[in-house]
Amino acid sequence: MKRNLPLYFVALVCLLVLALAPDFRANPVPVGNPKKIVFVAGKASHGTGQHEHRAGCMLLAAQLEKSGLGFETMVVTNGWPSDESVFDGADAIVIYADGGPSHPAMKHLEKLKQLADKGIGIGCIHYAVEVPKGKPGAVFLETLGAYFETDWSVNPHWDASFKMTDHEIANGVDDFTIRDEWYYHMRFRENMEGITPILSSAPPAETLSRKDGPHSGNPHVRKAVLVDKEPQHVMWAFERPNKGRSFGFTGGHFHKNWQNDDQRRVVLNAIVWISGGKIPESGIPSPTPTDDEMLANLDR
Repeated sequence: MKRNLPLYFVALVCLLVLALAPDFRANPVPVGNPKKIVFVAGKASHGTGQHEHRAGCMLLAAQLEKSGLGFETMVVTNGWPSDESVFDGADAIVIYADGGPSHPAMKHLEKLKQLADKGIGIGCIHYAVEVPKGKPGAVFLETLGAYFETDWSVNPHWDASFKMTDHEIANGVDDFTIRDEWYYHMRFRENMEGITPILSSAPPAETLSRKDGPHSGNPHVRKAVLVDKEPQHVMWAFERPNKGRSFGFTGGHFHKNWQNDDQRRVVLNAIVWISGGKIPESGIPSPTPTDDEMLANLDR
């Protein structure tokens, strides 16, 4: 004779299933192969706690790995990799390094273009947004959407306040204010083609108190900020004509700022966005790094 299971037993089984099931709302299970993110960390340059390229890349990579969203990360240290096969299968490349003539990509501009032309995401953090004018600048306009141009852009330290946009990169990020060496007055593509500002702020007049110089001031930026009162974009997203994605983030001078939940999450979101990954509505899961985690892997 067929016998029905007791209701209490059915209820117990249901409770066990719910308890053991992953929380799909907070931490969606990745589908398919993991996204591969390659970080290119530049050499040591500044004093302790500043331009910590290696430690910063390792911290961001660890946060992505721990998110449970399906990321495979690799951190290349001391600049451009001698073995470029590390880029094979990459979904995104993030460069965090000193820029200008010593930028890791300076001797590899054609390779950078090739990688971008394949649709691989390209991201640059802090000084890595700067390359010399001319061919390097033209390549960055094509691959990154903007760059720090000497005698046009400036690099003061200031407290920037940000109100979030409705872009996917801003998911889970609250309005915040933080002091950094925020570069601004970037050289963007003409008519901001393909560019979406992510972090914008109004620099105070004192950010232009220095004399004119390649990085300190010029008539163009003084007019834009002091006369025209134009908001300055210090982080942007770029949808490239070849359907690839890029971002630039001009903060990141101070390593301690990665302990700020909003700054860290907006950059993690951007990395995932350029890889083609899905960003949860609450942003990439990212617990605040401990003091020990912040001290790990410092150059000095």
